[in-house]
Amino acid sequence: MTRRPAGAPRDVFAAVDLGATSGRVMLGRVGPDHLALAEAHRFPNAPIRLPDGLRWNVLALFQGVLEGLRVAARSGGVASVGVDTWGVDYGLLDADGVLLGAPFHYRDPRTDGAAEGVWARVGQAELFRITGLQHLPFNTVFQLASAVGTAQLNAARTLLLMPDLVIHWLTGTVGAEETNASTTGLFDARAGTWSKELLGGLGVDPALLPPLRAPGDPAGELLPYVCEFTGLTPRTPVTTVASHDTASAVVAVPATGPDFAYLSCGTWSLAGLELDAPVLTEEARAANFTNERGVDGTVRFLRNIMGLWLLEECRRTWAGHGPAAEPPELSELLAQAARAEPFAALVDPDAPEFLAPGDLPERIRAHCRRTGQRAPESPGEVVRCVLESLALAHRRTLRQAAELAGRDVTRVHLVGGGARNELLCQWTADATGLPVVAGPVEATALGNVLVQARAAGLAGDLPSTRRLVARTQPLRHYVPRKDPAGRAAWDAAAARIEPSPRNP
Repeated sequence: MTRRPAGAPRDVFAAVDLGATSGRVMLGRVGPDHLALAEAHRFPNAPIRLPDGLRWNVLALFQGVLEGLRVAARSGGVASVGVDTWGVDYGLLDADGVLLGAPFHYRDPRTDGAAEGVWARVGQAELFRITGLQHLPFNTVFQLASAVGTAQLNAARTLLLMPDLVIHWLTGTVGAEETNASTTGLFDARAGTWSKELLGGLGVDPALLPPLRAPGDPAGELLPYVCEFTGLTPRTPVTTVASHDTASAVVAVPATGPDFAYLSCGTWSLAGLELDAPVLTEEARAANFTNERGVDGTVRFLRNIMGLWLLEECRRTWAGHGPAAEPPELSELLAQAARAEPFAALVDPDAPEFLAPGDLPERIRAHCRRTGQRAPESPGEVVRCVLESLALAHRRTLRQAAELAGRDVTRVHLVGGGARNELLCQWTADATGLPVVAGPVEATALGNVLVQARAAGLAGDLPSTRRLVARTQPLRHYVPRKDPAGRAAWDAAAARIEPSPRNP
């Protein structure tokens, strides 16, 4: 059980939640019949372009974390702190524990072609057999392969994934939380440990990877300089949470029964099932599904889908340039999309040309022209194309997940920022033919807080924790439209889209 610092509130926890476009520190209060969140501090997460590539501005991010914890201290203090971020990216420390340069951004193109080099040493089927991981060109294993021979990697003594790097700066401790470790392509999906077999085959020094931690484990205590800057109580504990943001979001899925699927919908759409064991079949590999760790030994059997980043990147393009540039109002864009012609143009959201930042509306138009469709011209037409295509990707992925896992799915829980998007929620219900429960929007921060509360003895097992979410958080329900013409239109639209090649 987490030891509470003297004078700190017993039931208030700080969730440091860093996403791909912004970070924030949230304060959560937990009790038998209440679960409430308040935002302490929000700050941007803007990558920086350097001569050698696209990097995360991790120093600015950490300063934002400290500022948020300072607000938490002024609000009365916290019982503990937990950290979650996105997966796959990492920082390298030298022998003195000092960061060797800003971490690379997963959208940096330096990993182009790296997978082929890895597969030449460890076959693609063998890689999936060990890790159970979806092929994404920016997985940590490919990032490391692209760094072989560099002065930075040669000087490195420790690799820390992004949440573990933040924890290291907060506490001085070194570790790797297992839900995030499972996204690297260096983790044994069956054993739940770093894969010595794989590390040896790739020539990666096992000493580079720190010991594993599980959600709920103590991660250390805030260092004196952190307490001095923030005003938090000395010896405030940091609790290991499900530090991959999707794993935290799945903790807060308000499911009150079995046979549910989930969509963690934000920058990415993570669509899948919660299982007791990984699915490591050749069929799962060919369909490009992933088996990542969840809380309490569960497995997140899912596939990454390019999510609402597509919409936000379109908005950034339409905003233009300059300090006064503002993106179009989302509400107006959604109203225009609702009026646009249904299924006029569709894309595979995971087409490789949509991965990098840039003029996404023009790339969508080019994709449509290349596939023999009329290109969407107005912003409303582009947004309709994006949202209908995402709903169809949700349908395809969830049906495949159920088939590959041998599960029946009766309900979809859509959590994260996408729960605010009524069009996407309704169209996901229509496309899948399943009821969609939307919310909570702040699932990731809630999951972070709830794991801390469990460690402090204030929350129960996973089912009871989810029932608490269902009782206390606002949820919206979307029922699939029943008219035969509508169902037929979605079926016809699904038949038009062929997914991009995944695993050669």
